[in-house]
Amino acid sequence: MLTWNDILHFATTGNPQPDHKVVKSEQQWREQLTDDVFYITRNKGTERAHSSNSCALFEPGKYACICCDNVLFDGDEKFDSGTGWPSFTQPATLNSIAYNNDLSHGMQRIEAICNVCDAHLGHVFPDGPAPSGLRYCVNAAALNKC
Repeated sequence: MLTWNDILHFATTGNPQPDHKVVKSEQQWREQLTDDVFYITRNKGTERAHSSNSCALFEPGKYACICCDNVLFDGDEKFDSGTGWPSFTQPATLNSIAYNNDLSHGMQRIEAICNVCDAHLGHVFPDGPAPSGLRYCVNAAALNKC
């Protein structure tokens, strides 16, 4: 189980290696993705809070990256954080997500990205439920339920 100290370690010293990488040009991503999904995943955008009904859906299954189908989260790790974005306590695997220090918008956060295609997913915070204390706050538009 990952902890906040693990996340900080990855963000500062390097992330686990993915099983493979998907690399495409900006034009290829634009052709594959809708404008909204491109803005969120490729340009580090954020959807409006409560703009998706995904926050209230709690059913078994996996959540994959909308860009490359890399499995990111298991539905068993999803919880209602009350923030307006889907929230999870753990990634599907140790190497499914990568972490970057994010100093934008006048605050210090840890960005969560797909470790396979570098799509922006959202951020991870140390205010989630026990036992890990992690809250992956993810844009619903970055996820594909599978």
